[in-house]
Amino acid sequence: MANTEHYLGADDLHPIDVVETLAEHYEWDFDRVAEDQIAMVVEGSWRSYSITLAWSSYDETLRMVCTFEMDPPEDTLPSLYHALNEANDASWAGAFSLWHEQRLMVYRYGLLLGGEATAQPEQIDQMLSAAVAACERFYPAFQLVCWGNSPVKEAMNIAMTQAYGRA
Repeated sequence: MANTEHYLGADDLHPIDVVETLAEHYEWDFDRVAEDQIAMVVEGSWRSYSITLAWSSYDETLRMVCTFEMDPPEDTLPSLYHALNEANDASWAGAFSLWHEQRLMVYRYGLLLGGEATAQPEQIDQMLSAAVAACERFYPAFQLVCWGNSPVKEAMNIAMTQAYGRA
């Protein structure tokens, strides 16, 4: 995702206004659910991800929930939970969980903005990018565990870490 600072003028914009501007810039489908909440759909390589961001002025946190449908067979749940633990150990910026009743895999993150800090466009852009990247990274492993009968260790080997440096 590109640098979008030049699309926003003031430093004291409401965080959801920043998210809305980013969604417009990337031409994502979105819905401003309320003054403090926005929902959007972001296309990934594996699937579409539903992302909701909500601002809580009470605890000065911008909460992000990124979801995709996942209805694993009941007998694979123990392995999936093991895979979720492995994925969470490898994810520093957020965490995965399964909302079993809703049949959704969830990646959550909260950006704390205490002390009247403002959310910068780059922070929100990076938060959204990290969420989609994490989902794209671990989606194949979750699929292999649930429907490919792969052992967790083997399935997690497919979720490679990001490469650093130059070749």
